[in-house]
Amino acid sequence: MAKKKARELVLPVINEIKEYSSNFLKNDEPRHAFIFPDYIKHNLKHQLRDYQKQSLYNLNYTQKDENSDSRFNQLLFHMATGSGKTDVMAADMLYFYHEFGYQNFLFVASTKAVIAKTRENMINVQSPKYLFSQPLSINGTTIELREVTRFPINSEPGVIYLRLISIQSLDKELDTPRENGLTYEDLVKQKLIILADEAHHFSAGTKSKPDQKNRAWEYLLDRVRQSNKANRQLEFTATIDLQNERLYEKYRDKVIFQYDLKQFQEDGYSKRIARLQANADDNEKMLNAVLLSQYRKRMAHKAGIKDFKPVILFKSNRTNISKVARDQFLTIIDQLTAEDLFQFIVRQMQTTQSSTLRQAYAYYQTTDIGNLVRELQRDFQPLNIINVNDTQENGILGDLNNLNNLNTLEEPSNPFRAIFAVAKLSEGWDVLNLYDIVRIGEQSITSKQTNSEAQLIGRGSRYNPFVYEKATSFTRRFDRSTPELQILESLHYHTINDKKYIDNLTKSFEAMQLQVEDDKNFKIQTTTVKESFKKTNVYQYGKLYYNDVEDIPESEYNGLAKYGVSVAELPTVNIETATLEATAFDTEQVTGINETRLVRVDDVLVKKAMARNSFFRFNTMKKYMPTLESITEFMHDSHWLGQIQEIQAIVSAGTEVYLDRTTQLLVVEKYLAYIQRMLIMNYKRQRGTNKFIGLPIKEAVQDYQKRVPINYAGVGVHEIIDSYNYKGAPWFVYNEAIVDDLERSLVELIHGYIEKFQHQYKDVYLIRSDESNSKLKLHEFTGEISHYAGFLPDFILYLANESYVYQIYIEAKGPHLLNKDQWKEDLLTSISPENIDVIGENDQVKLYGVKFYVHGDARQVRHEFGKFIQ
Repeated sequence: MAKKKARELVLPVINEIKEYSSNFLKNDEPRHAFIFPDYIKHNLKHQLRDYQKQSLYNLNYTQKDENSDSRFNQLLFHMATGSGKTDVMAADMLYFYHEFGYQNFLFVASTKAVIAKTRENMINVQSPKYLFSQPLSINGTTIELREVTRFPINSEPGVIYLRLISIQSLDKELDTPRENGLTYEDLVKQKLIILADEAHHFSAGTKSKPDQKNRAWEYLLDRVRQSNKANRQLEFTATIDLQNERLYEKYRDKVIFQYDLKQFQEDGYSKRIARLQANADDNEKMLNAVLLSQYRKRMAHKAGIKDFKPVILFKSNRTNISKVARDQFLTIIDQLTAEDLFQFIVRQMQTTQSSTLRQAYAYYQTTDIGNLVRELQRDFQPLNIINVNDTQENGILGDLNNLNNLNTLEEPSNPFRAIFAVAKLSEGWDVLNLYDIVRIGEQSITSKQTNSEAQLIGRGSRYNPFVYEKATSFTRRFDRSTPELQILESLHYHTINDKKYIDNLTKSFEAMQLQVEDDKNFKIQTTTVKESFKKTNVYQYGKLYYNDVEDIPESEYNGLAKYGVSVAELPTVNIETATLEATAFDTEQVTGINETRLVRVDDVLVKKAMARNSFFRFNTMKKYMPTLESITEFMHDSHWLGQIQEIQAIVSAGTEVYLDRTTQLLVVEKYLAYIQRMLIMNYKRQRGTNKFIGLPIKEAVQDYQKRVPINYAGVGVHEIIDSYNYKGAPWFVYNEAIVDDLERSLVELIHGYIEKFQHQYKDVYLIRSDESNSKLKLHEFTGEISHYAGFLPDFILYLANESYVYQIYIEAKGPHLLNKDQWKEDLLTSISPENIDVIGENDQVKLYGVKFYVHGDARQVRHEFGKFIQ
């Protein structure tokens, strides 16, 4: 039977909001020009992401509608698993409290696990999962968030009351009134906000036949909401099936925000997900997972990432299987010997189809296996293993004794590395450092069960924001890096190689729009340093050079330029929509038809914009601008805002020529928000110097690997990475060049000059940079420094004779990155003997950088090479 094609869903409210958003500058209604509030920004521990801010924008649109009591009293936020629904709920609570005076909030979920997790998020200020800043304060007034069992008749000012209760308990409580419990009579007297989490559970009746009894929970929430016309019901879910006709009819006018899993993954907020399938028994799968997990830990340590603790979930379908598997696991680890483990690795290396396992086992074959055994027995000792078994009602966190252990798995003090569980949907489990899910006790399962497994994998894919090179990222950063780093952002799902099961699982992935790669559809490209090169004096005694960095003295933070903000150029902000802050200062990303307007900056606009952002209080500013003497200096001095006379605003096509004062204020506010980010990001930074230091070539040039896909769907032709044989080219220091199409054309361009170089130089070598070697990064050292992180050039051309040693830094660049990375080209072209000092060397060592190499050599890099040929 042909697969039924999913129909395209029309969601009228979202479409209405989009339409008004694109034209909101034409309207004077305040709901169309919503500015993200400081009282939310400064009271949440996490900075909201752009899509989360968009959800609040949409909510504000509905609540500022004059018919909100009838039209928008029940709303649905359809958000991907792991996208931060609870953060949005916290923001919504502050919004309704401040904007409309709501003090009573009723949080409802279908499991005690979600209730317990939310209590940690909302109430327990000592919990690492607590979402609010401390103290909670709005307009200088301290706000208390208080858990209650019954909302007070007379509310205290400055208090937000929160009742946390399961839907089952709420049903019983309202049906059978008890002392200090909720009653329908009380609910009539005061307005409240219902926060319904995992809301797909509250539509079972709608989804099935109308006459079934399981509509009770829907009726219950309807009655609570309808007890007061000012009540609002906000529902949150990742898994509602809007293809179901009944559900679609119920929610078509209630869905006000949609952010699906596919978009979540494409935006980089999740780990990459790979399916690792093998014909192996449980014992082999468990040991494979342990070795892969420990490999991740070692690669993190090698990269300088502290406290990186990857966790494994061993998932079974039955409690007795889970308990037996735990006992088997502990026996395997306890009785493991170096000889047994070595033989296991050899066998797996010969049979596994997983590119990642081959990568790990190739590494282990170069290490001390005895030391590895001792490490595994220490890390996976019984005290570091936890067994939890859930029930339909309580989920994986049903045993509250396990709640703290499971919800603090990311903490360095939490010892657990492996979890054995009969895990179903696992709603409420927010672990970020889960990297392996292993099916134990394989058996035939239904498509409904694979749906549950797909949801579990979706939850496990949440990104783990670890610190790398002194920076924390909340999105993936190693997609094009080495395999050793890519594995730190990848989740592996270990399962059997059974066609029927895989087909069902794949359908479940497709239904969720969950993007899962087949781990065997990757190859590890390895390149090795030529033995002939290792025997040369260049390899043994030569050096490659990079510039040193220094701390920037506080006295030099005397203007915006020192923070990377250009005051000499016309600044540009994007206000096509009020919430697209991510593209506000990147005009390359602007899509669609737009126009520009100039906003004249005056004192009134600046003062009002600063007053609406608490960062621009002098005491706060002084922390980041140590040389600043006054607010007046910040506003008028030419080193600060004094030169900013106009701001260019990108607006929707057809916008009025003259922007009203409200919109002008929005433009200035967004520019100040940009300045705030640059001040915070670039204060107390290190900058490059013109002093270049040598690193021995034999330390810098080593064998390395890249993990590249076999299936190139969705990858541009010029981005395809492959391995090319250069064993017969003695001038290329590696046996293979692992490069994309653009880089390969650069290598071949240099190849065309090799004969000429060899006539003039004794030593001619082209060195491909190993991306894992961050020591050789170059940093800006001339002019007004705007980028502090530095970058690693793609290639270094090494030329030497009796008189000189030349090193030429070369970078290949695609056309879409030319403007964004112009600073890198400026850095390269600033490297020349007259501008730098090579420490410890005489003037025989000469370093140069050249312009970007682009397709077709449009920037004439070949002419740059001519400078080194007489």
